[in-house]
Amino acid sequence: MTTPILQFGTSRFLQAHADLFVSEALERGEALGPITIVQTTRSGERSRRLTALAAPEGFPVRIRGLKDGAVIDEARRITSVKKALSIHEDWTETARIFSKEAQAVICNTGDAGYDISAETEALPVGIPESFPGKLTKLLLDRFEKCGTPLTILPAELISRNGDALKAIVTGLAARWKLPQAFRDWLEGEVIFSNTLVDRIVSEPIKPAGAVAEPYALWAIETRPGQTLPCRHPDIVAAADISSYERLKLFILNLGHTAMTEKWLASDLPRDMVVRDLLARPDYLDFLERLYAEEIIPGFAHRGMKSEAEAYARQTIERFRNPFLDHRLSDIAQNHIEKIRRRAGGFLEWTGVDAPALENMIRKADQNVQ
Repeated sequence: MTTPILQFGTSRFLQAHADLFVSEALERGEALGPITIVQTTRSGERSRRLTALAAPEGFPVRIRGLKDGAVIDEARRITSVKKALSIHEDWTETARIFSKEAQAVICNTGDAGYDISAETEALPVGIPESFPGKLTKLLLDRFEKCGTPLTILPAELISRNGDALKAIVTGLAARWKLPQAFRDWLEGEVIFSNTLVDRIVSEPIKPAGAVAEPYALWAIETRPGQTLPCRHPDIVAAADISSYERLKLFILNLGHTAMTEKWLASDLPRDMVVRDLLARPDYLDFLERLYAEEIIPGFAHRGMKSEAEAYARQTIERFRNPFLDHRLSDIAQNHIEKIRRRAGGFLEWTGVDAPALENMIRKADQNVQ
């Protein structure tokens, strides 16, 4: 069986997002075909996961949370994955599938996934150290063997992730002095799509599977000649996905940061989760007022009032998910930087008066000093 979708990364997020979408689309005849998953690290723990991911009976994903006020608790069986490989143990087979079968490549390689600091100055004889290095070598192999077009869909939480990954790959191709014909092919025939993923995947099911919230979004920036892995109600293909990025960053992420700021200044327990705060009337009122009085007016100023109102309602429902243990101590990591990026970015984008957000930035600057 051929697998026209090749996925780099075995994370529980991908299991409950891309793998689930493709599985459901396959049932409707709306997917390219099944998936080969490739583990890009040498983690021994994930070897057991590989076997379970490609099991004939599939693996479980449980959808738990609130949707339009109703409690959702559903078990789904994911059967889209037909092969699971380790790039270090199965490089030859990975390269064969990449060159001969793949039409769409999905990747989610974690926070350090784009780090190329360990790469050599010349194309390595063996397997490159970084994921972009591995990808560059696989692309060279595809160019030499068939040269057919390819779509790459990064799912890392990086703004304009396709542009970022393309810049790294083309930079490596130049550093390694790869043929100009290959670099021209990269520019003309390989589409690095910018995407945005939005779904909270709260915990793993071992050895493979995950628990996720009902809400899901995969926003993909359209390009001529692009090949998408499937059609799905939670996939949005649009010429400009910046509006989806701003809704997530300035409503969901900024809401998290604002609640965390208030919690850090309180004497409430340090082991609280997000839903604990929203169970308190004072915190729910704080968040609703912040959205209504500062954030939604900012979006309205940029012509996005109705979209912001709808997304804010969804966000509060997601925060109140009775099954989700989203620890405030985790959200509080890199808190000062998050304030600057989220609150500061919002004020810069909108140019509106927002006293609560301005005060949060001022306090953050004082704490650094």
